[in-house]
Amino acid sequence: MLPVSSPDTTPATAPGDTRRVPVLEAAGIEKTYRRGIWPARHHQLVLRGVELTLYPGEVVGLVGENGSGKSTLMKILVGALAPDAGTVIHNGRLGYCPQEPVVYERLTCDEHFELFGRAYRLTPEDQARSRRELYAELGFERYAGTRADQLSGGTLAKLNLGLALLADPEVLLLDEPYAGFDWDTYLKFWQLVATRRDAGRTVLIISHFVADEERFDCLVQLRDGRAVPR
Repeated sequence: MLPVSSPDTTPATAPGDTRRVPVLEAAGIEKTYRRGIWPARHHQLVLRGVELTLYPGEVVGLVGENGSGKSTLMKILVGALAPDAGTVIHNGRLGYCPQEPVVYERLTCDEHFELFGRAYRLTPEDQARSRRELYAELGFERYAGTRADQLSGGTLAKLNLGLALLADPEVLLLDEPYAGFDWDTYLKFWQLVATRRDAGRTVLIISHFVADEERFDCLVQLRDGRAVPR
């Protein structure tokens, strides 16, 4: 999980219309990768003018086959990867949970929260309060003093998600967030998502398949490099 800063942009809500003012807009996103080595090098066009708009209080699923460009698009949305063309505008703070956890092996869970809290410019009190709540909600407080390299895959996934949620971002971007979760944690995850939606937060979830379609407000599929309603 990487801390993502918030730009100085217009507010995500407007008087009398708090639902239809976008919190994130992606327009004309294109990305091509160069594959192989010369003279057999070729270009692979992954994203072909993707359009995506997210509104407050939505839970949106982004689905597609492996290699369809889902993770590439997510990295572009959070600014971790530059597009070849197109623009991304967002209002408010982003929280990003990558598919592969970005953690420091020798730091404990507590130390990760402290480090990321400083990156988000949280006060020590706010960081501690949010950390306690996330430990309780995700059920891994007993690992607070455990180093990352000693965590199981499921607990590491909880830490990865907890770091994305630490600063209570207006837009939460999750790439395959529940891989490795047991059933109890899976249910806790969806309770967290529902709570965030009720609070007017926006959640974008990437997955190669969706089992519980009723939990989403809408589904978008990446197909042939474009985002289309499903």
